[in-house]
Amino acid sequence: MLTDFPPEVLEFFKEREGRSVVIKGAPGTGKTTFSLQILETLGADGRGVYLSTRVGDEALYSQFPWLRDAERRSKILDASKALLSVLRKETMPTEYIPDEKAEVAKEFLRTIHGHEIPREADRTHLRRMISKRSMPEIERVYSEVDAILPEKATIIVDSVEGITHKYGLSMEDFVFTLQKDLVENSYVNIIFVLEKDELQGIEYIVDGVISMHKRTVDGRRVREIHLEKLRATEIKYPVYLTSLKGGRFRTFLPVERETRMERKPWQTIEARNGCYSTGIEDLDALLGGGFRKGSYVVIDIGEDVAHEEYWTFIRPMMLNFITNDIGVLAVLTGGNTAEKMRRDLTRFVDEDVFYRNVRVLDYFAVEADRPHVIPLGAMERDESILYYQRALMDLRKGGSAPIMQFTGYDTVEYLRGGDIAIRDVFNAVGQIKVSDDIGLGVLKPGLKISREVINMADIYIKMVNVDKIPCIYGVKPKTILYAVEEDPERGLPYIKLEPIV
Repeated sequence: MLTDFPPEVLEFFKEREGRSVVIKGAPGTGKTTFSLQILETLGADGRGVYLSTRVGDEALYSQFPWLRDAERRSKILDASKALLSVLRKETMPTEYIPDEKAEVAKEFLRTIHGHEIPREADRTHLRRMISKRSMPEIERVYSEVDAILPEKATIIVDSVEGITHKYGLSMEDFVFTLQKDLVENSYVNIIFVLEKDELQGIEYIVDGVISMHKRTVDGRRVREIHLEKLRATEIKYPVYLTSLKGGRFRTFLPVERETRMERKPWQTIEARNGCYSTGIEDLDALLGGGFRKGSYVVIDIGEDVAHEEYWTFIRPMMLNFITNDIGVLAVLTGGNTAEKMRRDLTRFVDEDVFYRNVRVLDYFAVEADRPHVIPLGAMERDESILYYQRALMDLRKGGSAPIMQFTGYDTVEYLRGGDIAIRDVFNAVGQIKVSDDIGLGVLKPGLKISREVINMADIYIKMVNVDKIPCIYGVKPKTILYAVEEDPERGLPYIKLEPIV
């Protein structure tokens, strides 16, 4: 499931008292984007303060186009305009004179909370820090907090190195000052953004540490957020897969089985432009329309991808072929059975449609009580060929109608052995490529026939698990990494492919 933040982060900031967190990571990992979105959420209605030593308003708009939205500007940047303007002026008044309405509000909140709400930001440690030099930006932060109290303010300091370098401060002294004055004594949330990974001892001062990371998966870029420390907050998943699509920070949440979305009947997507639809509109777009007639498709499953995860990806393909009245002749992968397949797919299509268009070659069954199962377990070769041809005739509607041939290569290799399996697959692929049929096969780790199968493929897709999220990427054709997500609007069995950028 795609959302803005890991749930642990929102839980961390729910506390009535102030909280502080360090956001660190290499350039381009999304630190500023993540911080601004927290400010958008926690600092709405003028309760946010953004102190930046690196960018002004126009630079922010250029880097984060979504901030130009009028509502977001009023929530985030309008609250910071006076603060940001300090960076372009020599001096700025820091004295704060509370008005009558603010005093009444503070008194009311003191009554309902049962404890003393600060009337203004504590400046105990600030006075010590500014005794040797003027620091107008930092002093203005305190004045902005005065104006927001008794409501909770949220501050971003981006970056800590920029401020401390400008005034010759140690990082530890600067963070300690704001932690004591504002977080602990004034109930303020502060997000400290670091340009480098070195914490220099401040991890013991702040309440939380979050790091951003970049890595590659087979040459495809992956961004992650690591929850290293969130005081008094249970961290269910310490690492989350993230994306910066459209300049927004998005987090992929692992979906628990019991929270699966509502199931919807399958709505057929018809073939167009000489292609069969895959049943996944995003995949159709990546492939230039879908599966071209006579093509052979291989899906390579990674070691840590569970059956339910890769079946979520294959299920829409099966459903769309079946409801287009195109037969599916299947040799299933290990761990799947004809009965499991029937129970799963008939949740979304009528049983009559399923029985008319599906035949499963079961080499282990000796009898069957349902029409979609072809039990070949006790048959001699000649007899099994006869049953196979009869199944083909049923699916081709007594003529030459196209079909999908689905192959679990692990089952084929187990039954036939490596060399014979390669020959059988080669012959089958050759027949498919001179027809209107489609071949769809699933490779699992450790198979001897993998290289030969991949070489025969017109479309080759790999499926991997990244931070508990099933993802796919194309090798033929080459694509970036995509997370496989249940469609949030249509629900199961529809899926979307969310780009990891």
